[in-house]
Amino acid sequence: MAQRPYVVAHVGVSVDGATTGFQPDVARFYQLAQTWKEDLTLAGADTILAQEEALAQAELPGPAEGGPLLAVVDGRGRVSQWEALRDAGHWSDVVALHCALTPPRPPGRPVRELVTGADRVDLAAALRTLGRDDGVRVVRVDSGGGLTGALMAAGLVDEVSLLVHPCLAGERATRFWYGSAPAAAPLTLVTAQSLPDGLVWLRYHR
Repeated sequence: MAQRPYVVAHVGVSVDGATTGFQPDVARFYQLAQTWKEDLTLAGADTILAQEEALAQAELPGPAEGGPLLAVVDGRGRVSQWEALRDAGHWSDVVALHCALTPPRPPGRPVRELVTGADRVDLAAALRTLGRDDGVRVVRVDSGGGLTGALMAAGLVDEVSLLVHPCLAGERATRFWYGSAPAAAPLTLVTAQSLPDGLVWLRYHR
């Protein structure tokens, strides 16, 4: 059986663990994300759909030569802007992760598909296949919480990286980095680093 890649969940959060309800330091977040030099960015459909309006207005320089792949977990077949994602300048190519029950897609759709699982995407199988077929060794998860929670529950996260912002989202929070029902998991603190503007960067191995 193919060995799956190393998976990092890198998330910007409030002190109370929210990913919404506050203004994150996006520049710092993506600066730190370069730490892992990922071969693949793994995102959920909700994360991509939330960016569609901005993507429609953005300049599209084309695929990033030598950049990571983007794989989108899209079990319900909701994402449509595949060419724009490929041309956004962040990724070298895109892959749609579907399951057997994903609704039929238009013929000749300009995106590579990887189908695993029956009624939902089999994340473990998808990661193993991407490791075997694409040489993916390091995956960075870019998620508002749902996908990270699913990966945690399946035991597929090797490292948790939290960029903690000095605020409480409180009642404004609608999502949390671990999803809606986090799986119990012991974590080992690797580093705790204070950064400018009250930010704290915490890294844990699982």
